[in-house]
Amino acid sequence: MIVAIDGPAGSGKSTVAHAIADRCGLTYLDTGAMYRCVTLACLQRGIAPDDPEGTAEVARSISIEFVPAESGQTVLLDGQDVTADIRTPEVDRNVSAVSAVPAVRKAMVELQRAVGEQGDVVAEGRDIGTVVYPNAEVKVFLTADAEARAHRRAVQREGGDAAVDKSATADAAAEQAILADIKRRDQLDSTRKEAPLRPAEDAHHIDSSRLGVDEVVDRIVRLMEEAR
Repeated sequence: MIVAIDGPAGSGKSTVAHAIADRCGLTYLDTGAMYRCVTLACLQRGIAPDDPEGTAEVARSISIEFVPAESGQTVLLDGQDVTADIRTPEVDRNVSAVSAVPAVRKAMVELQRAVGEQGDVVAEGRDIGTVVYPNAEVKVFLTADAEARAHRRAVQREGGDAAVDKSATADAAAEQAILADIKRRDQLDSTRKEAPLRPAEDAHHIDSSRLGVDEVVDRIVRLMEEAR
């Protein structure tokens, strides 16, 4: 079975997808991390995020691996652990531009489909149900209001998890800066020409603004059971 979870930045896709993989024994595919790896590699090599030829060459040349770990999974870029490096503000600011390059998306989609062909997968990103796995048995469009997403991301950067701990707090100024960046990314992701962020016609919409991780996971698992 393939479970496709799409949605905007900070909606909780990664946390939910990982929880579903653990509970149901599926392979977890973090497609957002793949684009972040391309972005990080471009920044390290001095290639502008809006350089279509340069970013495409990077996307075709790098190696991306996901290795299971106690705290989730480790992301390897050309054999190096970049799990933390791909979550920095600099990568946040540039990943939408890199993701919008058609040749970059083509290279990543090919890798993502190859993983899907190997067995049961839960994948999350921006175009999983519309482009990568249009025939997925379960499609979910996971959303949350921008303020809730900014709070989660701010808490995450301080080492917490607001999706699990609803009392978690973060620096107010940092949270406002993240909120502005999320709104900017929402605009870029939803208006880009190549695979814009939008729900698949047959996707189930779930608003996670005031739901805990377990509540969201329970809803998706029920959808999986109904689809079997």
